[in-house]
Amino acid sequence: MANPDLSSPLITSDQPEVFISIDDDDGDDSVLDNQDHRPRGFEFDHLNPVNPFGFLTDAEPPVQSPTAADPFRNDTPGVCGLYEAVKIVICLPIALVRLVLFGVSLAVGYLATKLALAGWSDRHNPMPRWRCRIMWVTRFCTRCILFSFGYQWIRRKGKPARREIAPIIVSNHVSYIEPIFYFYELSPTIVASESHDSLPIVGTIIRAMQVIYVNRFSQASRKDAVDEIKRKASCDSFPRLLLFPEGTTTNGKAVISFQLGAFIPGYPIQPLVVRYPHVHFDQSWGNISLVMLMFRMFTQFHNFMEVEYLPVIYPNDNHKQNAARLSQKTSHAIAASLNVVQTSHSYGDLMLLNKASELKLENPSNYMVEMAKVESVFHVSNSEAVRYLETFSSMNPDSSGRVALHDFLRVLKLKPCTLSTEIFEFIDVEKVGSINFRQFLFASAHVSTQPLFQQTCELSFSHCDADGDGYISIQELGDALKPTIPNLNKDEIQGMFMFLDDDKDQRISKSDFLSCLRRNPLLIAIFSPILATT
Repeated sequence: MANPDLSSPLITSDQPEVFISIDDDDGDDSVLDNQDHRPRGFEFDHLNPVNPFGFLTDAEPPVQSPTAADPFRNDTPGVCGLYEAVKIVICLPIALVRLVLFGVSLAVGYLATKLALAGWSDRHNPMPRWRCRIMWVTRFCTRCILFSFGYQWIRRKGKPARREIAPIIVSNHVSYIEPIFYFYELSPTIVASESHDSLPIVGTIIRAMQVIYVNRFSQASRKDAVDEIKRKASCDSFPRLLLFPEGTTTNGKAVISFQLGAFIPGYPIQPLVVRYPHVHFDQSWGNISLVMLMFRMFTQFHNFMEVEYLPVIYPNDNHKQNAARLSQKTSHAIAASLNVVQTSHSYGDLMLLNKASELKLENPSNYMVEMAKVESVFHVSNSEAVRYLETFSSMNPDSSGRVALHDFLRVLKLKPCTLSTEIFEFIDVEKVGSINFRQFLFASAHVSTQPLFQQTCELSFSHCDADGDGYISIQELGDALKPTIPNLNKDEIQGMFMFLDDDKDQRISKSDFLSCLRRNPLLIAIFSPILATT
């Protein structure tokens, strides 16, 4: 080995260097306020020689380096290996006994809960003590349920803080096992999706926990939930509150972005960490059905589970109202305890993953984009991202999730020309002749969120509607597109006309035109010469 040169760096790379600054919570934030608030991981590419959207903005779409982490994938969705197959056969008689224990425990717990809730209509106030004592029967039944799933013993580290010290606890979320354990261990009030209320048996039990329901897609519902969290956290007569701020289950190999509901009230938080050590059977609720996951649990000799109570995290006095900072401190504590990475994935990425699977796309994990970061930059909702994925999937992506120029043009009803190539190259920031969903989403969102986009769309319609009757005819559309897409034949004009005719009534109204461009914002470029002449 050659003698090292002490004056040269140990690691060399052609990639740009990344510098990360770490600030003290008690430091002055005035410096931060003057810096670029662009989320980390985003860079801006300025190598494109032509910007077909220069009439909207000179800025290029941001470039985000994809992460290799897939926080939702279960590593053992099926039975793999001779050892697992033999173990399942041996454990089948045990599984039958466990199934009976599960059924009996669930039935007894349900009846005890119905008795505790009978005649109680004042759900706004804490549950009376005598009803809470009846719920101890249900809590004992949940421990029997855990036993039936193979959790004969559960290792604990640390202790829960007193309720008056930390009224809110938060935990990572890996499986459906944690809510069962926490109900037995702490009997907290939980925050859950409204859809859980209609679940048979389970819905009744969580109502007895004085659950706070929330609809994640309704801003009003989320606000009401935060108000209820504040109210119950401020009263020691209520049980402590339990939230899973990730908003969905992960495989435990990463901590994804936190929702802020638990942190907005500004109360001390005790983080809890759950681990499921395993070799042959991954107990996370990822790309595996609930029935299969339960069957695998029933057919294990023992399932390992560890719960660690971390130190309470207090909001600093000078940042008491800064929910984001408290959330960051909490997520960092959980990730450090788990020794895993933090990512900007969110429930939106799970929606994209499920939609990609539904659309039969190969390697669905290629279509996750770390939606928390995307939403903070572009203000793109989860449903809008799913809609963009539906459009992208119609472009026939290959097994690596990439789309070639001809399929891109086919879906957007464009013909090969200088402008359409420039639009594609605007998306293809890597200059490899193909694009992936991340690039397509970023470019589309970058264009649609420009301040002048809506006004530009309305102006484009006005100029296409030459006779001012409120509709664009085929003749008017053909005349409008001639400067940008030369030599269009009648079939190509008809194809674009039908594409813009959103309600398919054989005429393009202003509503049709704007709706189509909102779904396909990249098409605004084909009207740019019209705008340039105004």
